[in-house]
Amino acid sequence: MKELQGAGVALITPFKEDGAIDVLALKKVVAHNIEGGIDYLVVLGTTAESVTLTKAEKLLVMRTVEEANAGVLPLVIGVGGNNTMGLVEELQTLDLSAYTAILSVSPYYNRPTQEGIFQHFKALSLVSPLPIIVYNVPGRTGSNMLPETVVRLAESFENIVAVKEACGDMQQVLELISKRPEGFLILSGDDITALPSIVAGGDGVISVIGQGLPVEFSKMVHEGLNGNTDEAYKYHYKLQEGMKLIFEEGNPAGIKVIFEYLGIAKPFVRLPLMSATDSLKHRIVSFMESVIRIPA
Repeated sequence: MKELQGAGVALITPFKEDGAIDVLALKKVVAHNIEGGIDYLVVLGTTAESVTLTKAEKLLVMRTVEEANAGVLPLVIGVGGNNTMGLVEELQTLDLSAYTAILSVSPYYNRPTQEGIFQHFKALSLVSPLPIIVYNVPGRTGSNMLPETVVRLAESFENIVAVKEACGDMQQVLELISKRPEGFLILSGDDITALPSIVAGGDGVISVIGQGLPVEFSKMVHEGLNGNTDEAYKYHYKLQEGMKLIFEEGNPAGIKVIFEYLGIAKPFVRLPLMSATDSLKHRIVSFMESVIRIPA
């Protein structure tokens, strides 16, 4: 699916100081990414703090992004969790007509076996109205979806079309790239390894920092995909410090500091997360000032 190649971003959910969703700020985030050259938007991924949103709030986020995007960019919707039957019901009842694909994280906390992971995604595949991107992020889920499981899913179900791989292990990424079926997309889920993954044969990234610095990040990705490795790495090194800083105290506390710096959204997160400390804010602001001094 060409719509899922390139630079995708997992959008934040901006909050007001009282904890309510900041609809105006969310619209500004969408516009910032459209104008910055991002290829597609991921709505209600884990970066959106989706596990802390009510059903009504999730619908508000969806409709807000749909309205702000106005059909300009492809949209991917996050529908993931550790209750397989609950997700099956959600996929059967949600209006997903505005979306191109589903991003679904491997079950967290339960720590299923590889067979359990396979059966989970099989159940989702059988009812999904849209293509599925499976998402492996062992640092958050407590289990690693191994390359053989990803390849088995890709070969077994035509509507499982891509993996967002955030294992942080380039050896595992290389194994995926070498063993994947033709047409199956390997998307990086780690900003810091996004370009190395693309240079090795990957198809793009679903990024966090990209939504804050869409011009620089999308240029990095596109130059990498076009084989202009030296030029792509210029952007990578320009962004590298920020890629590390924004995750230092948990996601999305760091990226929200960038949006505060840009005057787009406030830095509030929901418990059990905490907003970035003053020390981290200072370092992120210093990073942003250094990036802005360097022409895109």
